[in-house]
Amino acid sequence: MIVGGITALAITIGSVGAALAHDAYSTENTAATQTSHAKREPVVGPAHFHPGFRHGLVRTDGGRLHYVKGGSGPVLVLLHGWPETWWDWHLVMPELAKTHTVIAFDLPGLGNSSIPRDGYDQKTTAARLHQAVNRLGYREVKVMGHDMGVLIGYAWARDYPQEVTRLAVLDSTLLGFGLEDAYSLSFHFRLNMAPSPIPEQIVDNDDVAAYLNHVFEFAAIPDAIDRDYYIHAYRDPARRSAGYNYYRAWPANAEDTKAHAVSKRLTQPVLAMGAEYVFGLGVAASFEQVAGDVRGIVAPGSGHWIQEETPQFVIDCANLFFGPAGVPAPSESLANCVA
Repeated sequence: MIVGGITALAITIGSVGAALAHDAYSTENTAATQTSHAKREPVVGPAHFHPGFRHGLVRTDGGRLHYVKGGSGPVLVLLHGWPETWWDWHLVMPELAKTHTVIAFDLPGLGNSSIPRDGYDQKTTAARLHQAVNRLGYREVKVMGHDMGVLIGYAWARDYPQEVTRLAVLDSTLLGFGLEDAYSLSFHFRLNMAPSPIPEQIVDNDDVAAYLNHVFEFAAIPDAIDRDYYIHAYRDPARRSAGYNYYRAWPANAEDTKAHAVSKRLTQPVLAMGAEYVFGLGVAASFEQVAGDVRGIVAPGSGHWIQEETPQFVIDCANLFFGPAGVPAPSESLANCVA
């Protein structure tokens, strides 16, 4: 998880959670989420959560990447964060698949993807995803990333600008341009970044539920998160180490971003969505340092896990941003989502 932005608001999330449940989006989506705890999904074959999706594996230089694919039309790739898996997109995938071929990956080392020995930095991970979509037969994609997926999506759009035509980033700033300011908000940042085997020895299998439940309390609507699913996914010590390795790469990511902020400035349109109770417009302010066309948007009533806490808002905004030009926004809150 990446948490930052307005410290006072982040700290008060717990006290406002009940009130937020009455928000128009929040009430609808919390109810939907509480009934969405699907059976454990397979590694390969038809998905359980929706009949229009299938699981598959694709080989890259770092091992096999697990993905879930459905729909038709232009390709939209979804990148999750920590401590989650592709599953954090399951509430929005069916609607997005009505207009796009949706591919949600497990990041290398997480979920059901192979665990590489190295290469957890944003640049290397982006290269592996580039290779994966090419081997699936695609040469042009749109990308939406959340949390850790924001860092990787940025590097992918930067290093493969002819491949990534549009980028949406959800509730994280960039390393080197603001994310370091979040470190004081939660002990988990420094713990996860600590050299091996410090976090590995501190957090054992019996501690996973307590640790992740603490992290998920940063949600404005904590009950919206399918905690059991993610706790199960991170009970494997090797998966936890892979997650820590993404954090251990943060200093290198910061240097990489700062080194290319001017020379490889993004030219694609960037939708920078921050949660109302976490980063807010800070996401846009960060991306304005590395991109020329940034549309800032705030997900109303949401904590960090926007696509799970307020999935309908993500669907509505994504359909505008990734859809045809000129379609007007149905409300003021979605105005900056327009393509």
